[in-house]
Formats: sequence, C-alpha cells, structure tokens
Amino acid sequence: MKKFFVFLVIVLCLNIVVSCNKKDQEDNLPQMVEVDLSIKPNPGELGKPVTFEAKVTQGKDQVEDAEVIFEIWRAKNDNHEKVEIKHSENGIYRLEKAFNQEGTYYIISHVTARDMHNMPKKEFVVGTPSEPEDANGKNTMDMDNMKESNEGQ
Repeated sequence: MKKFFVFLVIVLCLNIVVSCNKKDQEDNLPQMVEVDLSIKPNPGELGKPVTFEAKVTQGKDQVEDAEVIFEIWRAKNDNHEKVEIKHSENGIYRLEKAFNQEGTYYIISHVTARDMHNMPKKEFVVGTPSEPEDANGKNTMDMDNMKESNEGQ
C-alpha cells in the first residue's frame, strides 16, 4: 500500500510540474503579426493615384522591420505586378499608384515579419468595374489542382 501511495504522490507531483511548464510556454508564445490593408479612394479614378497602406502590428507594437510586397493585378489578368514597399512611418507601408485602365483590381500584401507571414487580399475598382474573378479561381485555393494531384496517387 505504501508503494502505491508513493507512486500516486510522484505522479501528482509530475503532473503539477508539467502543467506549470505548459503555462509558461503558453505565456511566451508571440502574438500574431496583424496587417490592416486599406485602399483610398475606393473606387479610384482613372489616371489619379490610389493609395495602398498596410499597417503592420504585433500586439500593441508597430512593426517597422517587415518585408512587404504588394501584388496588384486587374481581374482575369495573369500579369501580376509586384512592388517591394519600404516602411513609411508608425508601422505603415505605403504605395501610391495610378491606373490607366478601368476595371476591378485586386491587391495582396505579402508581409513577413518576426518569423510570421500574413497575406490579406482586397478587391478595389478603378473607374467602371469589370467582371470580377471567380471566387474559386487560381488566386485562392485551387481545388481542381488538388483533385488532379490526388487522382494521380
């Protein structure tokens, strides 16, 4: 009976130690890098600049050392323009760009900071909207390609 009691006490002590260790690990996890992507004005006017801003934060901290690339394209166009963006101020990464063709456009801000990656995507319009991309198209998860790759196995 003494052996069982000693074994039980050891198991309980180990359980307490493991629980405390897990709590310490949870407290040390970094917060996610958040990206607030904005487009002004939306809709934009043909030939006039549109301002794109990505405000990058981690918790209450403004991230000023992120790698930021804006990927911009017109709907149903395979030509995607990628522009590397430098930090402007207070965690904001900014690009002004004028467009010479009306239509529906998309932007993805590829943000890498502090060993994390975040890629918010937004739709915007310049002048008159064009036909938007299919929500299930290649700019989201391409389910057809996944099905084809699974069928070949």
